[in-house]
Amino acid sequence: MANDGFDKFKGSHDYVTSEALRNAVNVAIALKRPLLVRGEPGTGKTLLAHSIARGLDKRLIVWNIKSTTKAQEGLYVYDTVQRLNDSRFGDKDISDIRQYIKLGKLGEAFASKEEVVLLIDEVDKADLEFPNDLLNELDEMSFYIPETGETIVATHRPIVAITSNAEKELPDAFLRRCIFHYIEFPDPALMEEIVKVHFPDIRGNLLRQALATFYSLRKIDDFRKKPSTSELIDWIRVLIASGTPDEAITADIPFAGSLLKKETDYAYFINTFMKKKQTTGTSDN
Repeated sequence: MANDGFDKFKGSHDYVTSEALRNAVNVAIALKRPLLVRGEPGTGKTLLAHSIARGLDKRLIVWNIKSTTKAQEGLYVYDTVQRLNDSRFGDKDISDIRQYIKLGKLGEAFASKEEVVLLIDEVDKADLEFPNDLLNELDEMSFYIPETGETIVATHRPIVAITSNAEKELPDAFLRRCIFHYIEFPDPALMEEIVKVHFPDIRGNLLRQALATFYSLRKIDDFRKKPSTSELIDWIRVLIASGTPDEAITADIPFAGSLLKKETDYAYFINTFMKKKQTTGTSDN
């Protein structure tokens, strides 16, 4: 039992992880606590849960949180409207309320006959009370359905991954119950590994030029949204598809719209960054 849960997750073939991130996942599994992951957009927070599921050969259940999401929806929903319609217009027996109870994503994870990975994605999009409303259920791994008098108890505690974009502060009581990890933006060496997962046959010079240009853009503090990993992957895909010469990548930065997604950033890029490059004849690597 001493090694139960530790070193279970070693990554997956399509998701590059740091040692610190793998350790955080395995600590959360070993301690049977939710893993709360933060990091700037494009660092792979959401994809981590997919990688955990693939790496451990588990089914993945995804609960996408919206501003209107309530914790109750994750447990179950009682479809009173359908029951009313059946009573008025149908010939069904409506006495069995259980047929109108639909489990939510959290309830589905609890009711699963096998261990699953549950992703609660972007928990900070909901209102401030949402995380606290989940505390008891995540601790007890059970919940009560008063309409039927049933208690749903998890047969296997799911592996829970929770992502946050730090849009608002999460309650201290919620944070105490989680294993926390901040995904640092990949350095060039790790980013090279990530790119090679998507483009295993990429030419070395194209990769070097693309990474140099990408990181030079990320150094610009005036950008409202710096290009992220997903933008880099899209940009390289365009460079390859278009047959762009390697030397043009740093000199002209073609298809910059694949990297910059804010109008103000693109205007700054054209009016300031590119003019500076043209004046100096050098790249800001």
